[in-house]
Amino acid sequence: MKVIKSVDSLQNELKYKVGFVIGFVPTMGYLHQGHISLIEQCVHENDITIVSIFVNPKQFNDSDDLKNYPRNIRKDVALLEKSGVDLVFIPPVKEIYPDSEEEYFSFGHLEEIMEGKYRPGHFNGVAQVVSRLFKIVKPSKAYFGLKDFQQLAIIKKLVQILDMHIDIIPCPIVREKDGLAMSSRNVLLKNEERKSASRISQTLFESRNFAKNHSVEETKNWVVNTVNKDPNLEVEYFEIVDDTELLQIQNWDDKTQSVGCIAVKTGNVRLIDNILF
Repeated sequence: MKVIKSVDSLQNELKYKVGFVIGFVPTMGYLHQGHISLIEQCVHENDITIVSIFVNPKQFNDSDDLKNYPRNIRKDVALLEKSGVDLVFIPPVKEIYPDSEEEYFSFGHLEEIMEGKYRPGHFNGVAQVVSRLFKIVKPSKAYFGLKDFQQLAIIKKLVQILDMHIDIIPCPIVREKDGLAMSSRNVLLKNEERKSASRISQTLFESRNFAKNHSVEETKNWVVNTVNKDPNLEVEYFEIVDDTELLQIQNWDDKTQSVGCIAVKTGNVRLIDNILF
């Protein structure tokens, strides 16, 4: 496995890989089993696997959140070596953003709801870094976790806008034993907050049964009220939307597949999760 820190070095390495199928997993590091599951699938399905580690400053609308985002490059590299990765790309900010010129993307409704509503500018920051990484790496396939469901929809739209021939591969949510969706932010939880956080996924799973005999609106209210009963948790939003355009559904027969997306604050940590109905 090679660790590469500059765009020129990476592209020089790739020029000898013409004809190989390249799989790509972009990450912000502090890797956990959720990341590893994406990487293992990528290794299995491609000739070459490239993983990037880059904490993208443009997708943080809270400077403290950027400052506190967990990092451990040495541990990450050791994990990647065990996972069969071929190339690890760990660029400094100036390599990804060599000038001050900003790119702006318009995703319409997709960026106006849920995460977009509560984190203005977040998805434009995601789109900037992903578009640049895609142009640098030129992968055949790129792998993203379903935990960030709205982000996945944004990435699919980005590929359409830029007319990139890249297959976006969604990968299942990986959970802790108590159901909490794995996230790099989980390490920031205090003991009591960590115990409470498991209520998020438990409530989502229970909502499937609740929904069988209740309306969409009743289900939404029940999820919010159930999570908020825990004094350590505060629901920021819970929306039930279709799984493609992320439009709010009014009745269970509106779409063949719907997804419930939630964001919850616990202390200074913000957690997201989702469930398919």
